[in-house]
Amino acid sequence: MRELNVLFLFSDEHRKDALGCYGHPFVKTPNLDRIAAEGTRFNKAYTPSPICVPARASLATGRYVHKTRCWSNAQAYQGSPESWGHVLQENERSVESIGKLHYRGATFDNGFDKELLPLYIRDGKGWIKGLLRNHESVLDCSSYASEIGAGSSSYTDYDEGVTESACQWIKESSEKAADKPWTLFVSWLRPHYPLTCPIEFFDLYPLSGIDEARFRSRGELPDHPVLKTIMKNFDYDRHFTDETRQIARASYFGLCSFLDYQVGQVLQSLKDSGQYENTLIVYSSDHGDHNGDRGMWTKMTMYDESSSIPLIISGPGIPESHSVDTPASLVDIYPTILNAAGLEDRAAAHDGIALQKLAVSDDYDRSILSEYHDGGSPTGLFMLRTSRWKYNVYPGFSPELFDMDNDPEELKNLAGQSRYSDVEANCRSEMYKLVNPEVENDKAFSDQSALIEKLGGADVILNSDEFDFTPISQSE
Repeated sequence: MRELNVLFLFSDEHRKDALGCYGHPFVKTPNLDRIAAEGTRFNKAYTPSPICVPARASLATGRYVHKTRCWSNAQAYQGSPESWGHVLQENERSVESIGKLHYRGATFDNGFDKELLPLYIRDGKGWIKGLLRNHESVLDCSSYASEIGAGSSSYTDYDEGVTESACQWIKESSEKAADKPWTLFVSWLRPHYPLTCPIEFFDLYPLSGIDEARFRSRGELPDHPVLKTIMKNFDYDRHFTDETRQIARASYFGLCSFLDYQVGQVLQSLKDSGQYENTLIVYSSDHGDHNGDRGMWTKMTMYDESSSIPLIISGPGIPESHSVDTPASLVDIYPTILNAAGLEDRAAAHDGIALQKLAVSDDYDRSILSEYHDGGSPTGLFMLRTSRWKYNVYPGFSPELFDMDNDPEELKNLAGQSRYSDVEANCRSEMYKLVNPEVENDKAFSDQSALIEKLGGADVILNSDEFDFTPISQSE
């Protein structure tokens, strides 16, 4: 089997529908659209967790969150379980990273030969206030609504540095005589907030030309008690006016286009290097963003705005201008990268399926899983996604069931209705094949209680420094 280079392009907080190739009516992403036109787009791709650190641990290991026990943004990957990078290293393949990792730190063996411009969790601890789960006022959300509109940011400066470094890396790779193909993980911060956007991209979205946030009427807002608690604990929306809400939305769209521009530069470098035809290109993001829909911002729920992600691959053997409706997940990246290196047998015991296989076959009848165990929630969130159904379990609370074919907006909860009892029972059975929500929920709280005690207790955590996103200037 022909071995390929792998260029894995990864962003932060890019919701699936904020790309032209996924049908957005005005968001401009020509470079990502081009990858989709040359390859395969996955229409039902989801994150293993709608928050950064747990999603990235699952991405690295090909295992769902309850298996990595990286439950929250304070419980980061630190080299175990084995990552796809470790497998490549063991088999003498070159594997390097450029940009955000959100792992514990540089002192751990994270599975890369080199980590260029890495961003880890802050001070090796991360967002420890999220460990307090159901503690009100754990985060001051007011700055979110003020850091919006055209302007500069350390996040966009950082991303431009990642792009420059990636382009240089690819140029140098073409000048080296290498016996084995390489794998490069390029990871940007955008479109993650703060929602300040370079003016040339912000100006692409005049306020008069963008739509308003969806599902904001009383009958459309979330009514599940767990979601109400999350909204209460992280009430970003109350800090907006009608005007500033639109500015923030325009900024998010602008940052999606800024990210796309970075992708375009890296792809051009790959073409200039003469390696484009021998490279598997993968694009995805760690999770989505509500961007004001349902009166919510950032992520932290199982709604598609938060949990659904773009996932695109192109390269040799990948069908062109193709789309796939089989559910997919970031856990599929592990076997995908090893498949390109001729090492897929090393992924047999993991949770994913190689995207190369999903792209060429409709025979996979699978369900995928997503979990949330972080700040603002009094219990864990567990989502099962089948081809048609979304089933959400909240231990200690009532479940939700949505018919995603007929109710893609997730406005009609069918759980508890007699006519859907068989569907609900089947979804519950499928979920328990992947995870026992009650057992793993207890395990998450137990691990977090132990960490709270190790850090000095709740009062110490409450009095720790406040931050809503990982700062660029930090100690490792």
